[in-house]
Amino acid sequence: MRLKIGKRNRITLPSEVLEQLHIAPGETLLMGVYDGAIYLRPEPKDWEKALRGLGKEIWEGIDPVEYVRRERGVCHD
Repeated sequence: MRLKIGKRNRITLPSEVLEQLHIAPGETLLMGVYDGAIYLRPEPKDWEKALRGLGKEIWEGIDPVEYVRRERGVCHD
């Protein structure tokens, strides 16, 4: 899909893209530039829900209570 930058540096997103992403006029998109590419994504309506479980694989197999006990011990040594 190709987009053309219009006057005042504006782009128009095709209606099929808006429908696929469930975006309505007036909603906010998040934009980032990574590795020379522009990324757009809808801003989450519920940030707590969007971030829930993020990084959970880091804690697999780790007992959180034991982890905190070990960390507290490191601070006191």
